[in-house]
Amino acid sequence: MAAIAAIAVLGPIWLPDPTAQDADALLAGPSGAHWLGTDQLGRDMLSRLVNAAGTDLRIAILALITPFVAGVVLGTVAGYFGGWIDTAVMRVIDVLIAFPFYVLVITLVFVVGAGERGIYVALGVVGWVTYARVIRATTRITRRQDWVTAARQGGLPMWRVILRHVLPHTLTQAVVLLASDMIVVIVAVITLGFLGLGVQPPTPDWGSMISDNRALITTLWWLPTMPGFAVVLTGIGFALLADGIADVWRVRR
Repeated sequence: MAAIAAIAVLGPIWLPDPTAQDADALLAGPSGAHWLGTDQLGRDMLSRLVNAAGTDLRIAILALITPFVAGVVLGTVAGYFGGWIDTAVMRVIDVLIAFPFYVLVITLVFVVGAGERGIYVALGVVGWVTYARVIRATTRITRRQDWVTAARQGGLPMWRVILRHVLPHTLTQAVVLLASDMIVVIVAVITLGFLGLGVQPPTPDWGSMISDNRALITTLWWLPTMPGFAVVLTGIGFALLADGIADVWRVRR
């Protein structure tokens, strides 16, 4: 993941403009001038592939901030206080998980409008559910522990009990989930780009690159294959990162 992030950040500095067109090299094969060839408009595929990495990773990371914060807050409040607050949060969660995730995201983006704004709104509406469920379950267990009871009976303010004695024991699982959930978000961003509802042209995006070149899979196979390989490699990277964070957490426990 460090290598992918470094390529996404530093690659555009030395690679050519991903939107620049070379009329003399339409659908050209790999060469010294274009390492991965060019597309139908003569745009350098390597430059577009690297720039798309930065675009998709940036959107995925920004799209997870609001769901993560909202899920942690709502899950902590529901798990710690219980009662009608817990019931209300859980009923909303039940309604949202009744719909397939990708279908709901695509529908919301279609309603809000294609582009980055639609992606942020759609994932913000449905993405917090997983975090809220995990945090709620761990908070309900943690609040019954002796150290939390002692903190409450010792007269500590409620906000300090939650921040100092509850969240440190529940937040780690949410962070592990955040790393693994990045795979789901990346696939959602790519899917929306493939359907024309994600990042809009001429900004490069892995999904739109696969969609634009899918008809060439039997001739210029590297044009749709390389963006797909980048998606798979990124997904494996985030999966290994999540496993590593979970291992570190288990060791510390």
